[in-house]
Amino acid sequence: MNQSKVELEPFEYSYYDYSDWYTNNAEPTNPPKEVISPCDPTVDDKLFHVCMLSISLVVMLILAALTRKNKLCQGFTRGSSSIFSPVNFLDQTQKKGLIMAVFGQVFSKLSMLVIAPDPLPFSKDTPADIKEYMKIIAIFYYPVLYYPLLVCCTLQHKAGYVFGTLLSFTHFVVLVWQKFDCPVTPEIYKYYALLASLPQLACLAYLCVQFSLLFVKGPKTDEDLDSSYYTKYVKLLLKKKSSNASSLTTDKPTLAERILEVPKSYIYIPEKVFCFPLKLAVSAFVALVAIYHIALLLVVLVVPTLHIVRAGIDENMYFLLLGFGIVLSDDRMEVVKILTFYTWLLEVCFLCAVTLSCLVSLIMIMRSMILHRSNLKGLYKGDIYSIYNSQKTIHPSKPGIVCWMGLTGYQAAIVCLGMVIQTVVFFICFLFLVFLIIIPVFYGRNIIVFEIAGKAWPGWVTLILVTALQHVTAKFAFIKKEAGTTDLNNRESLFLLTYLLFLINTLVGLVVAIWRMVITALYNIVHLGRIDISLLHRTAESYDPAYRYYAQSLKVEVSQSHPVMKAFCGLLLDIMIEGGRVGQKIRDAEEACSSMLSGIQENRPSKATSRRRIRCRWQLLYTLVNNPSLLGSRKHYQTLQTSESFLNGTPKCSSKKGSKKETGKPAAEPVQSTETPSNQDKTD
Repeated sequence: MNQSKVELEPFEYSYYDYSDWYTNNAEPTNPPKEVISPCDPTVDDKLFHVCMLSISLVVMLILAALTRKNKLCQGFTRGSSSIFSPVNFLDQTQKKGLIMAVFGQVFSKLSMLVIAPDPLPFSKDTPADIKEYMKIIAIFYYPVLYYPLLVCCTLQHKAGYVFGTLLSFTHFVVLVWQKFDCPVTPEIYKYYALLASLPQLACLAYLCVQFSLLFVKGPKTDEDLDSSYYTKYVKLLLKKKSSNASSLTTDKPTLAERILEVPKSYIYIPEKVFCFPLKLAVSAFVALVAIYHIALLLVVLVVPTLHIVRAGIDENMYFLLLGFGIVLSDDRMEVVKILTFYTWLLEVCFLCAVTLSCLVSLIMIMRSMILHRSNLKGLYKGDIYSIYNSQKTIHPSKPGIVCWMGLTGYQAAIVCLGMVIQTVVFFICFLFLVFLIIIPVFYGRNIIVFEIAGKAWPGWVTLILVTALQHVTAKFAFIKKEAGTTDLNNRESLFLLTYLLFLINTLVGLVVAIWRMVITALYNIVHLGRIDISLLHRTAESYDPAYRYYAQSLKVEVSQSHPVMKAFCGLLLDIMIEGGRVGQKIRDAEEACSSMLSGIQENRPSKATSRRRIRCRWQLLYTLVNNPSLLGSRKHYQTLQTSESFLNGTPKCSSKKGSKKETGKPAAEPVQSTETPSNQDKTD
């Protein structure tokens, strides 16, 4: 026992000696400067959401009762909204700001669920095993929470504007109160929750102001088909172009005009007689909100980490680098300064990459809006090949409906992913530029790139000279111009030079292949967030899912909201409704014509009246022929489908609708055989 004690004492003594040495000589780890504890706001989030759900349910019941009462009182209405269809996404004349704000609010709320510790406000300290299920429930919960705001802004009722003002002010005040109570949170970065809530605050503030203004102004009386937008569009379409404008277009633009045309092609300027579709407007706004959230998330994930790394650089980093064989300097303090400076350069490069990615995304969104407008105008005029690589029929389809429904979500997701990839690529490019080119030039050391380029300069000079030789000889030796035409010259020399430069052109082709790969990668990365263009070849664009969604959704948009079709439908409804404005004008015109032609024979109308009648009928025929919604109801189309089905071996019986049309009564005024399709389509 004594011997064991003697052997144990030196061990214990050495152990305590080591502990004392560690305590006295080693620097302990510094505790974090600021410990952020979880914050509970005065307004409890769970209680607030329970109250808001109850209030929203009561508001929806009241609005449903008011809407039902208005329908019973008004009888025949034009597309009146209800609480089950709060937004008419195919109405191009309604105010888009309120709907865009609601969508931005919902997307901002859902974008914070990715890192939120509690996806739903009804439970705190959510267990990790059910957190993903809670996120799925939250994806459906928050759209339901803000659904009454859409109903209030589209029902066009003063009570709806009052309830919308109440709900938006409640959401806004409570959110401001919570952020004022808890501006700092422990999530990722202390101010992340505050900065991420700025789009929500902006959208709610806009809703508060707009609902108040709508309550003061009163509901809009004109419905979609009563709007003057469609008639103005038709007037502009039928307006004759002046000869001066056509003569100006033939003049060749100057160099300054061509230079200015490039930035103008990326700036969206609204036009007076064109309303941007609501679905595309919401998609563009949600994409802007997505750019803000992705940029904020990238910055708060990287920049604070770089600050911590820069603050932890000390003299021990000299020995760490020495272990890897890296000697920046013999002075330890100089090594610390160099590493601190390099870390600061990393931060600058990353911030520059994020900024450039945001600018590129904004420019691409504006360019997409310009292309959306040109695509819609082209499809309105029947230019199918500007969007599709083959002849297509513009009518709704199952894939088209699915793509049209999810267009906004697709756009937001693609913009988010594209911005992340752009930031990574731009960051790598900035690192290459700074650490391999700029810093070696300033400090005159570690010029690895320049050393490699210096060793390979004979090859580069040879490639440049050979390429220049081919261009010069092609221009001055192998092309001859005679009588305004060009032809080959010195064919023997051309064949000889082609053979001699075969191997050199192989090396040039290698450089061109590498450059082609770089250009293709950069182009696709820059345009990755756009869905209005395909990143594949024209013949393979159907394999690009984003472009396919966009092209399919345009079918639904164009077939259901064609301005000429809606203008024509509005005129027909005005004629059918007793006391309509257009119907009254037509009756007045008929009475005036009958009084003026009372002395003339009834069977011989005047030439002006005949011309007017013929012109109106041909305009009606032109409108109906170019109406894609009536294509499937035409007799010749059904006959064609029947013949095709017989050729395929599957006889198809004619529908009841087609048989009714064939035996239907003729129009009130019989016309010639050339007008039969128009009368038939009019019956449809």
